[in-house]
Amino acid sequence: MAATVEIDESNGAGETVTHGITTSDMGNNDSVNLNPTTYAVTPGNRTYIKYQKIHVTAMGGSSLIDKLKVWRTGALGGAATHVTNARETSYAGALTYATPTTSSVTNVTQTMPTSEPTGANLGIGGSLSGSLSGTGSSDYLGHQIVTNAADTVGSTSTMNYQYDETA
Repeated sequence: MAATVEIDESNGAGETVTHGITTSDMGNNDSVNLNPTTYAVTPGNRTYIKYQKIHVTAMGGSSLIDKLKVWRTGALGGAATHVTNARETSYAGALTYATPTTSSVTNVTQTMPTSEPTGANLGIGGSLSGSLSGTGSSDYLGHQIVTNAADTVGSTSTMNYQYDETA
């Protein structure tokens, strides 16, 4: 049997955690599963940062979860960039949760990969070589879209999350 995994998102000043989110849509509001049309970002501004974790809720017969990878597929359009703390080298350790903001966030500066990374780029326990041998979560994935004043509202892309599972 395979492990059971969900993506969780934290929001708000007091860190409200929502388990098993249904979308990673980003916009001009700090909310989970937001409607990006309702909360469109004005070109030239940033979206609110998303704080998400890969959460193993049941091992299902697996003995180890490791090698976490995240990336985005699809174009953002214009000169927008998608920044993150996920990186294969010079990983800064576990990102600390803070009230989500539309300002830049320390260590959330790496361009989000647009294809599958060759190695882990999101840590567990502050390390890219970390692993889970029971239920638990990854480090926070912090990510944010930075738009340019000339960008057009309405781009679509897909977040991809992957991990290795050892029986």
